[in-house]
Amino acid sequence: MLVAYLKALRIEQWTKNLVVFAALIFAKEFTNLDLVIQSIEAFILFCLASSAIYLINDAIDAERDRKHPEKAKRPIASGEVNKGNAIVIAAIFIIIAAAGSVYLLNIYFFTTIISYLVLMLLYSLVLKQIVIIDVMVIATGFVLRAVGGAVAIMVEISPWLIICTILLALFIGFGKRRHELTLLEDSAADHRGILEHYSVGLLDQLISIVTAATIIAYAIYTLFGDVYEKIGVRHLELTIPFVIYGIFRYLYLIHKGDSGGTPTRILYTDLPILFTVLLWIASVFTLMYISHL
Repeated sequence: MLVAYLKALRIEQWTKNLVVFAALIFAKEFTNLDLVIQSIEAFILFCLASSAIYLINDAIDAERDRKHPEKAKRPIASGEVNKGNAIVIAAIFIIIAAAGSVYLLNIYFFTTIISYLVLMLLYSLVLKQIVIIDVMVIATGFVLRAVGGAVAIMVEISPWLIICTILLALFIGFGKRRHELTLLEDSAADHRGILEHYSVGLLDQLISIVTAATIIAYAIYTLFGDVYEKIGVRHLELTIPFVIYGIFRYLYLIHKGDSGGTPTRILYTDLPILFTVLLWIASVFTLMYISHL
């Protein structure tokens, strides 16, 4: 029973909340223990908030999820976890996240996490039925995580971080829609009604646009985004190849590997993606911290 409830929390999806640490890293405050602790607190609070949304969303979508070959195994859809219990746990998590935001951090983080909760609740109830807006809302959720990480430690958040975050999230979101569309084929709309408004051709065009925009935005940030003037880091452009390969590898998995439905699972199971992410992190840390010692 406990395993089912833990599975319903989608703990493996907590990796999405690692975006919270972006501001800490790119503000070069990773050696400040107090700010590191505050970032960890922000991460934990976002994990509680996101799990609450997953519980609510799965309770709402239980009937539709039963028509999906993979989502039918989710605890709420399969009946292992009672819908009522899931909603109660979600409410408790929301209260803890809200109270913890004020008590542990500050009013700005509280505002950010409440904005995230409201937006995601609107997504679960209404916005996921509006074509393109559904993916944009998910992308905005990632931006709010990044903003939350910045306001939690009270550092300036780079507009380039916001741009790169939302573009990458759009890229992953449209890739996920494409995977669902090709996996479910004629029954796609039965599982997720919005899929009847998408087509593989449309999604391929959207993915192509966002792919190019993501790479260009990151390249501009590292080359001309006042990186040296603001944080004193040179040659961050050396990390561009890792970003390009990671995106191209993800595209390959979407088109040839029949993947893309669960981005976090790809991160865990696809070694080229995993190594690329680790190399990117190592190179960023080297350029920001070690190279300036």
